[in-house]
Amino acid sequence: MGLLIQILTFVLIISILVVLHEFGHYLPAKWFGTRVEKFYLFFDWKFSLFKKKIGETEWGIGWLPLGGYVKIAGMIDESMDTEQMQKDPEPWEFRSKPAWQRLIIMLGGVTVNFFLAWIIYSALLFTNGDTYIPADNLKYGILVDSVGQKLGLQTGDKILTIDGKKSVKFTDAAKDILFGDELTVDRDGNTVTIQIDDAGKKDFLNKGSNFLTYRRRPFVESTQKNSAAEKAGIQKGDLITAVNGEKVTYYSDFMKKMQTFDAHENISIAVDRNGANTLFDLKLSDKKIAGIFPSNADLTVTDHYDLLASVPAGFNKTIKVLTDQVRQFKIIFNRKTEGYKKVKGPIGIVEMMPTAWDWDFFWGFLAYFSIWLAFVNLLPIPALDGGHVMFLLYEMISGRPPSEKVLERGQIVGFIIVMGLMVVIFGNDIWNVIKRFL
Repeated sequence: MGLLIQILTFVLIISILVVLHEFGHYLPAKWFGTRVEKFYLFFDWKFSLFKKKIGETEWGIGWLPLGGYVKIAGMIDESMDTEQMQKDPEPWEFRSKPAWQRLIIMLGGVTVNFFLAWIIYSALLFTNGDTYIPADNLKYGILVDSVGQKLGLQTGDKILTIDGKKSVKFTDAAKDILFGDELTVDRDGNTVTIQIDDAGKKDFLNKGSNFLTYRRRPFVESTQKNSAAEKAGIQKGDLITAVNGEKVTYYSDFMKKMQTFDAHENISIAVDRNGANTLFDLKLSDKKIAGIFPSNADLTVTDHYDLLASVPAGFNKTIKVLTDQVRQFKIIFNRKTEGYKKVKGPIGIVEMMPTAWDWDFFWGFLAYFSIWLAFVNLLPIPALDGGHVMFLLYEMISGRPPSEKVLERGQIVGFIIVMGLMVVIFGNDIWNVIKRFL
């Protein structure tokens, strides 16, 4: 059931984005009197799952879930329908329209994607607010593993700046460090500057992004139902002070101590409850679990937005996500970090989906992926929207359009580039699956 929900979530997100993106092309094309011959969700190579002609447009669903398309009359696109281009231009064809109208048609898809993300982020901020951990709240510093140590960090450091900019949200710190080149930390009262090298970033990518967490006092947020902690009487708000007589200062100390015990072992946990010291005896489960969940109440904050404030805040978040997506390319195309090996295709993205339906995740990922779709489509690669925009800008600046032969060859080159990238991405997905069984 979990896998089915993951697949359905992914397919629904892709379907919404593709349909809205293609409507972004379809609507201005119709406004300017341009004929749209096909409107397809997914590709219908050889055959389609469904099709129906309404007016002059054939609406359908293809079988190959790699996107979708609108076929606009008189336009050299991925269909490579050069037969139509041999005839004299008709007034309802794309090629007969002024360059500025053609530019608006080609930019329609990415414009819809951008505004969709903006609307979703604004709605989420208005509904849920923005919950995060301010960097200034980490009075006990950060907690790092071997990956963080390789980057030059130490447990107890307090992050001050990344690439000269003050670190505001700790929840963004790991990503900002990956994209950054230099950070400064407060280490035992001294300011230390650390150069973030490619070797550390590669280790980060290979071993995951959990290298950087934070030190916190071992306050209890809740106990698992029917767990050893609940049965013993440990409550929300208790501060764990010792385990089997050994002092515990931070929650990481508590977890490290718990890992030394065996299943069904009897242990004692001392807590400070409203200033009084109390000792509890527990018997661990067969999975060596006590059933204690830590509290973040003293760390997290939530910024709330009214309707008017949520709109500019949603715009700023959209721009921040877009900027981060641009910044990650210096990691992806860096041979030392080998970031290209971590690019996920459909299989990898499906695995990112939750196994239980989660509306907050759904809308958040829809907005994020909408921006990604807009950014990728604007790349100046023939066969993508950005390639068509590139040729149109050339025409508007030079005063003469590229020849149809140049456009045809550009489409072929662009198709080869896009297909090559798809092979690499799918190859990464398949190889990552195979590695789990080796």
